[in-house]
This record gives sequence, structure tokens and C-alpha cells, in this order.
Amino acid sequence: MGRVPGTWLINAERYQEPAPELRDIAQWFETAPDARDRFRWALRDSLDELLDGQRTGRWAYQHLSKTEKTYLGTAVEVNLTKEFEFTDGDHLDWKIAGRDIDCKFSKDVGGWEIPMEMYLCADHGERQGKDNHPAMLTWFDDTTNRWLAGLVTVTDDRLWWRMDKQTGRMVRGYNRDNKRKLRAETLSDIYWLWGGMQKDLPRNLLLQMDSSMRGRILTNGLSGQQRVTQLFLEAQRQIVSRQVVLTVGQQDDAPKRVRDARKPLKTQGIVVLGHQDAHPKIAKALGLPIPVKGEWISVRLVSVSETDTRPFVELYGERWAIARDEEPVIPVTVDYRYLSAPR
Repeated sequence: MGRVPGTWLINAERYQEPAPELRDIAQWFETAPDARDRFRWALRDSLDELLDGQRTGRWAYQHLSKTEKTYLGTAVEVNLTKEFEFTDGDHLDWKIAGRDIDCKFSKDVGGWEIPMEMYLCADHGERQGKDNHPAMLTWFDDTTNRWLAGLVTVTDDRLWWRMDKQTGRMVRGYNRDNKRKLRAETLSDIYWLWGGMQKDLPRNLLLQMDSSMRGRILTNGLSGQQRVTQLFLEAQRQIVSRQVVLTVGQQDDAPKRVRDARKPLKTQGIVVLGHQDAHPKIAKALGLPIPVKGEWISVRLVSVSETDTRPFVELYGERWAIARDEEPVIPVTVDYRYLSAPR
């Protein structure tokens, strides 16, 4: 999803200072606690809510209906409002640093559509804005994990104009909803938060995994629990989120589905680590990504001797390391909630 024209991409990766009238808003976002991390998760949640994987089994933007795709911008606004507890603006979506600001989302960089009430234009009469208002421009691409958040003050001359074929004069270019897109020349006026193009939208595991692997997980005829078990068998050494477990299982209570997957996987030498007990320490000792609440990671282990040079974890006095593909399967018979036998 989402197209990034080359000129937009280059501009979004170039550092610049915010315009004077945008400094207070830019500072608000760039100094609020964990704002960047909260922002990217709000974008991720907006798409996941529409996919509704637990109920529908959908895992890609392309699975949405035309109406749902249209609503994605509203979902982004709603989730950012909830996350940052923005107050309503007098005339627009939010009030930040004492100013009205509107939130705009587009699946294509450069595709943001601006209504008349966001800017001053005498030709619009009563429909013109109360001021040239700032806009929060948002975009993300689930396939490449990229996302953007930018600020720009909307003005009549920064929006699209077109050549009238009959008169040869430049006239305002509206769509059927009387909205206008930004002109390419406006690129240099946009201030991109956090340095421009971001490359860490929370990953959509099902979308980005190999299609043959995904096919084995989502095989028809498997129960929801069997699909979850297959998920951790296939997607080893990768963080698996609660949302992925719900989408694959299409059942309630993701933690229970993971717990129920552990028993059959242990017979194949596979452990599933979460955020509790000794699991984070085990993941760290083995050099794996460390799960946080609502995340898990699976890995196949083998028992190794003291002369083995691989990173290891000691469970009940026995050393375990990540298995190589050619090594035989050794069932994990110990309780890996603990790093050693409880006294």
C-alpha cells in the first residue's frame, strides 16, 4: 500500500527546521514522552482495527473493501486523538499549542486532500477557513514498514492549481468534494517530524513472511489452535504479536492459545518465550529479540556440551543453545520458566 514519488522521498529524508508558526506544534510532538513510538503504534493499530483479523482472518490492506480503505484516515485521526488525548479544535480536529490543526492521512505520499475550511480564500466566501491552518500529514506503508508525519501551514498558493482549457488561465484544482491536493512546490515547506522518513512501522508478520510459509500456517482444515501451533513452528526467531496470534487462531484469548501451543512444540525441541518469568533473560542469553507484553518468540533448542561455543542458557543444570538446521530434534523436557531448578 502507498506510493512514494521520488521527489517526495528525497525531501522527506532531508533535515530542515520548522517554519516559525509551526515551531510550538513541532516541539510539542518532539518533546512529549515516547511520542514517536506512540505515534507509530497508533498508525499500526488503525490498520489492524479495520482488518479485524480475529473475526475476519484478514492480514493485508488489500483485503479491505473500498469503503473501509476510505475510513482508514478517520481511524488514524481517532487513534492519535485517543493516544495523545488531544482536545477538539474550535473549527478543526485538534487544538495543539493553542492552535487549531487538522489531521490528514493518505495512502500515497502527496495525496493529502485539503478542504476549504483549512485556509483563507476570499473566493470561497463563508466556506473559507478562519485562518491558514496547520495540517498534520500522515502516511504509512505496511509492506516496507515506512511511515511519515509532517507539518505544513495550508495556504491557497500551496495547493493545486490547473490550467483552464477554455481560457488558458490557471484556476484552482478541486476534486468532486471541493478539496485540493498540495502542489509539488510545497514539498520544501513541509516539516517532517523526527527527521523525515521513518522505517520502523511495527511489522506485519503475516504480510511479510514467505508465501509458502504463510500457506502452511493458514491451511484449510486446521483448527484455530493448530494454526497457532503451526505459526510458532514456522516463524521461529521472529517476534509474534498478539494481533497475529488472534488473526491466525480467530479465537479469543491469545495467551491461552500460545500456552496450549507450547506442549506439542516442546516435543519438537521448540520453546515459545514471552515477557514473563525467565523468558526475557533466556531470549537475551541466546541473542534473540526480547519479547515485551503481548509478544512471543519461538526457537528450536538443542542440549550442548561445555565445549560448544554458541550462546547458551542453563536450564536445570543443562546447557541449551539454538539448534542448527542439520542437528537432530531433541525434545525440551524441562520447565523453561526458570533458569535453574527452584530451591
